[in-house]
Amino acid sequence: MPESVSDPLGYYLNNTVKSQSLIASAVRCGVRHFIFSSTAAVYGSPASFPVGEDTELRPESPYGTSKMMTELMLRDCAVAHDFAYTALRYFNVSGADPELRTGQSTKGATHLIKVACETATGKRDHMDVFGTDYDTPDGTCIRDYIHVSDLVNAHYLALLRMREGKGSLVANCGYGKGYSVLEVINAVKDVAQTDFDVRTIGRRPGDAVAIVAEAERCRRELAWQPRYDDLKTIVTHALNWETKLTRRNRQ
Repeated sequence: MPESVSDPLGYYLNNTVKSQSLIASAVRCGVRHFIFSSTAAVYGSPASFPVGEDTELRPESPYGTSKMMTELMLRDCAVAHDFAYTALRYFNVSGADPELRTGQSTKGATHLIKVACETATGKRDHMDVFGTDYDTPDGTCIRDYIHVSDLVNAHYLALLRMREGKGSLVANCGYGKGYSVLEVINAVKDVAQTDFDVRTIGRRPGDAVAIVAEAERCRRELAWQPRYDDLKTIVTHALNWETKLTRRNRQ
């Protein structure tokens, strides 16, 4: 069971209650520009994809609902105060800094590419696939993966836009391409040039079947031009980072 389903109050505390305190402090102190890390989870399982920002929000997990509530707070504050915000709805953030200065180091991570890279480098003896009976070509969930460096650039451009006085914005951050769980795992195996144990278990509550971004608004409004829009590149950077962590831990 995903943590957001098993610990809903923890997510409401962090993503909603504490966000309310932060937004209130920003308004009180005259902070006029606010960038919020939202999520594709606000859409739930849309009927079709790619999914645009005007699609009805129907989150299926406490995580998605807690993020949606903060988006609503920001919307209302922008009406009531001299305040502009940009809510960037992240799709699946992946990869690592190409120069390997930073990357995901979370212990017990659940992100697919991170888990696959840990398995490829021997940190895990196997990895699990949660369900192969979804209504997709290979039966596994489909996601849109975005390189973390492209996402960083979107934040920078969002701040520039608000400083130019262009107002609030809600924008998807993805590439408009979907890959299944098995496609991603096979990409990791190909890049790592190794095989590893992949086991199938039951579905997890709260997992959307497929979700892919319609990202034209981000490109248009922010003049955003992704540099790493390629699954193999994303996997290569993630695997290089995982290899660096492995070597560091052995020293």
